[in-house]
Amino acid sequence: MCQLLGMNCNTPTDVRFSFSGFTQRAGKTGDHTDGWGIAFFEDKGLRHFVDHERAIDSPVAKLIREYPIRSKNVIAHIRKATQGVVSLENCHPFVRELWGHYWVFAHNGDLKNFSPKLHSHFQPVGSTDSEQAFCWLMQELSKSHARMPSIDELTITLRELAPGIAKHGTFNFLLSNGQALWAHASTHLYYIERKHPFMQAQLCDEDLKVNFASETTPDDKVAVVVTAPLTSNEEWTAFQSGELKVFVNGQARES
Repeated sequence: MCQLLGMNCNTPTDVRFSFSGFTQRAGKTGDHTDGWGIAFFEDKGLRHFVDHERAIDSPVAKLIREYPIRSKNVIAHIRKATQGVVSLENCHPFVRELWGHYWVFAHNGDLKNFSPKLHSHFQPVGSTDSEQAFCWLMQELSKSHARMPSIDELTITLRELAPGIAKHGTFNFLLSNGQALWAHASTHLYYIERKHPFMQAQLCDEDLKVNFASETTPDDKVAVVVTAPLTSNEEWTAFQSGELKVFVNGQARES
């Protein structure tokens, strides 16, 4: 199946270290070679890159690994196709507008017999179960709230909606509107919260280290969510099956 990477911070941060290790799984340390994508929020704006080539050798992915784009919320995805052909329109993350904000979604899993009724405003462009799930979530959120609700209200609604999709199969997902990062686990999902005092980290998939103490300030907080831990010398926390967490300003918000 696919793999997910998300980052949520209290100050704009670049994701190059994590993204570099993550993309090694698209042909070097893993076989997630059916396309990739990444989205960066900048205030209400969004930078969105997708490519149906392997992330390990995509020129666009090389740009992302070398260009220090700074963002408070990032979602990335490397694809191993289970439904839908290998094509640009089937690459995650997917983007939609709701309540005057961009929403970004990426999914890892396989949903069976999932054919929700969708109204005209939210329709999939590609042929994946993932984009159908995203459209249905956006539709149901828009039906539940007349305008942009609070992060806490959104979390409550997402906790009510997620099981309706998860009953159809594996539903690990990341979702962000630029204000927060929501993460839901059916099977494998891990997170880490980095804060002062920052330490050195070593990637699992690449011979690369970084000393975060020299790259950060004492006030920085960074949360990273990923399908499988990216570093070998840090303690990552596993999600429970069926668990949905929301990350705000670089840390998990208590339920």
